[in-house]
Amino acid sequence: MADEQKQDQQAAEPIEQEDAASENDLEARVESLEEQLAEAQDQVMRAAADVQNARRRAEQDVEKAHKFALEKFAHDLLPVLDSLERGLELSDPNDPAIKPMREGIELTLKMFADTLARFNLAVVNPEGEPFNPDLHQAMAMEESDKVEPNTVLKVFQKGYTLSGRLLRPAMVVVSKAASAKPETPTIDEQA
Repeated sequence: MADEQKQDQQAAEPIEQEDAASENDLEARVESLEEQLAEAQDQVMRAAADVQNARRRAEQDVEKAHKFALEKFAHDLLPVLDSLERGLELSDPNDPAIKPMREGIELTLKMFADTLARFNLAVVNPEGEPFNPDLHQAMAMEESDKVEPNTVLKVFQKGYTLSGRLLRPAMVVVSKAASAKPETPTIDEQA
C-alpha cells in the first residue's frame, strides 16, 4: 500500500507540475492580453481625440470662411465709400443749386455705411486718440503743444476693420512734442 501511495504521489506530481505550468502560462497569457487590451483602448482614445480635433478645426475653418468671405469685396468697396465722403466734404452745404444732390449723397452714404455695418465692417476714425500702430499708418508728424505727443491730429483716410480684423489702416498725422526754440544769442556790447 505504501508503494501504491508512492506511485500515486509520483503520478500526481507531474500533474501538479503540469497544472502549475499551465497556470503560469494562463497568467502570462492573461497578462499579455490585458496589455494588448490597454494598448488597444489607448489607440481608440487617441483616434477619437484626433477625430474630434479634426472636426473642431474644420468647424473653425468654416467659421473663418463665413466671417471673412467678404474681405476682398469689402476692400474693393472702400474707395467708393471714400469718394462719397470726399464729395460731401468738397461740396458747399449752403449752395442751393447742389443741395438736392448733396442730400442724395448723404442718404446714399448713410445706406452704404449701414449696410457695411450689418456685415461687421467698422470704421477706424482715430482723430484725437493716441496713435496705435496696429490700426493706424502715420503719414506725417507735426509739432503740437496743444495735445500730448503721439496723438492723432488729422485723419487723411479712415481705416476699417472687418469682424475685428484690420482691413485697411487709417492714414493719419501724428503729433510730436514742440521743439524748444533756441534762445537768441545775446551780444555783449562791452566787448
